[in-house]
Amino acid sequence: MNFDVMQASVMAGQLGDIFWDLAPWIVYDPGYDLGCNIYVANPTDTAKEYALMARLSSGTTVISEEALPVFGYTWFTVEPGDLVTLKGALRFNESNADLTVSLVERESGQVTDTVVTSLVAQTTSALPPGWPGAPGTGTTETTWSSMLGTMMPMFMIGVFGMVMVSAFKPQKETTKLPSGG
Repeated sequence: MNFDVMQASVMAGQLGDIFWDLAPWIVYDPGYDLGCNIYVANPTDTAKEYALMARLSSGTTVISEEALPVFGYTWFTVEPGDLVTLKGALRFNESNADLTVSLVERESGQVTDTVVTSLVAQTTSALPPGWPGAPGTGTTETTWSSMLGTMMPMFMIGVFGMVMVSAFKPQKETTKLPSGG
């Protein structure tokens, strides 16, 4: 995919750009895959080699930092005026941290662009109070018994309604056949 003239002039003078499809913050449970598409653009008129560096940090503390392999290699080439789409998944053992992916241009060694998202730990506050089995709601037996106490009146109304319907339902007349003998 080549950029049109207007896009190339807007990005003129830069060594490369990086974009992705992740929101500024994401609810993330450690140990699960975080799928994403990373887009790398080369706005120059020469082929460039780039590397992706991922950093997970909390405040000023760097939790981890490593190169992300692309097609099995640290460095990958993007043709002049081209855009590549890199599909993959990242996995971390931490949450409540910032994930930064930096685009490094090989010849200059400069970080040309970065993208950032915050990985936020999932909380159970989105669940209704007393949701069966939710953390912090007590034991499962206690939760189910409280739910039974809430549901019992509705169950009784339903049973009473069925009895009343059958009581007022007209009965079919049955005819007795004479016994032959």
